[in-house]
Amino acid sequence: MIVHIVFFKLKEQNKDANLRRLQSAIEGMKGKVEVLRDLEVGIDFNGSERACDLSLYSTFDSKTDLKTYATHPEHLKVIEIVKEVSEYTKVVDYEK
Repeated sequence: MIVHIVFFKLKEQNKDANLRRLQSAIEGMKGKVEVLRDLEVGIDFNGSERACDLSLYSTFDSKTDLKTYATHPEHLKVIEIVKEVSEYTKVVDYEK
């Protein structure tokens, strides 16, 4: 199994609305991206200086499936929102 984790730091402008918008867009991929086995989105409640604002935990059967996900049209729609509302993202991919 492949685990794909992404952390998002959002721009301050309209942060609350953009958090909900991004969460909804990511969760909207469920059932639309066939290679996506599981997906969980979390919004940070801590607010510490070190914290990111939102996280994505997702799983795939293989590295090939992760590559397929990366170019899937539904994922590309989410990427456009990410580019619009995020200061930066960080990612970790590992095999479990």
